[in-house]
Amino acid sequence: MTELNRQFGAWITRLIRKEDLSREESKAAFTALIGNEVTEMQQGGFLAALTAKGETVDEVAGAWEAIYALDTRKVTIDGDVPLAENSGTGMDSLKTFNISTAAAILAAAGGVRLARHGARAISSACGTVDMAEALGVDVECSVSLVADSIRKTGLGLFNGMSAETHPQALFRILSNICFGSALNIAASLANPAMPNHAVRGVYARERIRPVAEVMKRIGYRRAIVLCGVVDGSDRCMDEASVCGDTHLAKLAPDGGIEAFTLRPSDIGLNVHRPEHLAPKDIRTEAVRFVRLLKGDENKARTDAAVLNAGLIYYVTGQAATIREGTTLAESALGSQKAYGLLEQWVTTQNRHPDQGFSKLKALNKSSQ
Repeated sequence: MTELNRQFGAWITRLIRKEDLSREESKAAFTALIGNEVTEMQQGGFLAALTAKGETVDEVAGAWEAIYALDTRKVTIDGDVPLAENSGTGMDSLKTFNISTAAAILAAAGGVRLARHGARAISSACGTVDMAEALGVDVECSVSLVADSIRKTGLGLFNGMSAETHPQALFRILSNICFGSALNIAASLANPAMPNHAVRGVYARERIRPVAEVMKRIGYRRAIVLCGVVDGSDRCMDEASVCGDTHLAKLAPDGGIEAFTLRPSDIGLNVHRPEHLAPKDIRTEAVRFVRLLKGDENKARTDAAVLNAGLIYYVTGQAATIREGTTLAESALGSQKAYGLLEQWVTTQNRHPDQGFSKLKALNKSSQ
């Protein structure tokens, strides 16, 4: 361990000096980190130094390569319909309700297949896994049960902080750190089902292009990477924004990456105040989540879910334009398909379906 610790120390020193690692060096460093082959102080120092420097495309790709190869249980999901994911990195400055999960349900209710890969909250009130658990989904189940849910309902969530999904290191590391790091990007890309279509939110505008480049290198065919902003402020969110502009990069099947900006009015939506999206405690958020899927929430939350779902329809080719995608999302919401899909998901991704349904039923009652 002594020699490897020295090498690890040398990498940390380079990062502190703002020097980049190659993809191979990054893979080697994360291989040692995953294998717990260096001291925990070295591991924390490495992640902090890499985050402070700012990760390059090669560094994130190398990290992903190690995590996916060594610490990800894998599943295969066949079918003619594209397999997609939608997620955010976290670490953003504007905290919102769990928009990505609402968007995923609206998309799955319209026929999109989503293999989601999320985590518990590090810096927000309710992360993707926290919200799914509060709704009654079994978030500690095996990856095979998640895969079965995707096949049967069109939606499943792999828990990125569970040993069932990442048995060696991610569970150990992510449950013991309270700051964002390169793992927020690299680990979130280590999806057991490896979908090749995605909508991915990032915490800062300058991370859009690099993350799109990483996704291109590891095999995504079509993707949108985005960061939403709030008018008149420097706050941003890892979701498409109904509070101002959204900056996006679109990865095409030919490998081209196109940058563009989207404003809510471009697709017929209004601009809303950010406080209408602000989360409270997880129980309150779960009740409001059910209310949203039944069409009974405020316009700001509804528009945020519809906008982000519209991007999923668009990136998977089920809508020719983003505006058409939002129309499909509105249809899923208005027809009650969304809440019906939630019921199916809760009872299918569950080792104890009756318990999950009872929890959701109680939330539904509270939402009335």
